Amino acid sequence: MRLGEKGYTLIELLIAITIIAVASAAAGAGIFQILRNNERNSNHMAAVLQVQNADHRISQEAQTAQSVTTGNLTPPDFLALSWIDGSSGEEYQVTYTLEDMPDSALKELRRNQSVNGSANTTSMVARYIDSDLDKTSCNFSDGILTVTITAAVGRGATMESEARTYRVVPRSR
Repeated sequence: MRLGEKGYTLIELLIAITIIAVASAAAGAGIFQILRNNERNSNHMAAVLQVQNADHRISQEAQTAQSVTTGNLTPPDFLALSWIDGSSGEEYQVTYTLEDMPDSALKELRRNQSVNGSANTTSMVARYIDSDLDKTSCNFSDGILTVTITAAVGRGATMESEARTYRVVPRSR
């Protein structure tokens, strides 16, 4: 600006607008990245929670089981356990199944229980389970139940997965 003139020149205004636009774009990109990372972190924590739920439930019952079946099951059956309660004498039969989730290729891990052959009670144990045999499987060999569970939560670039393998030794028969 020249001495004695009031206001800004067109070039000064264009430079100011350009600086503001660049700063706004950088701030917008930063906010977008923060939101995307937040979604990915939430998806990862949800996947971890699903795997932990499956681990806890299966491990607890497998330690009690007197009979473990992993092979020769008809899909969607994944794992079958049975035992007789020492104090009540009741016979428990529990079957874990991998059921389709609506609008998804992923599965729900469900638990079906019957006591003394009575009607089944069903509960959902975990969701978002990847049923690919390389990612989710169980095997009973040499008295040890080995279970691998993989959960995948989210879509596209924000999909996160968690896989865990754990081993359980059922009680003696």
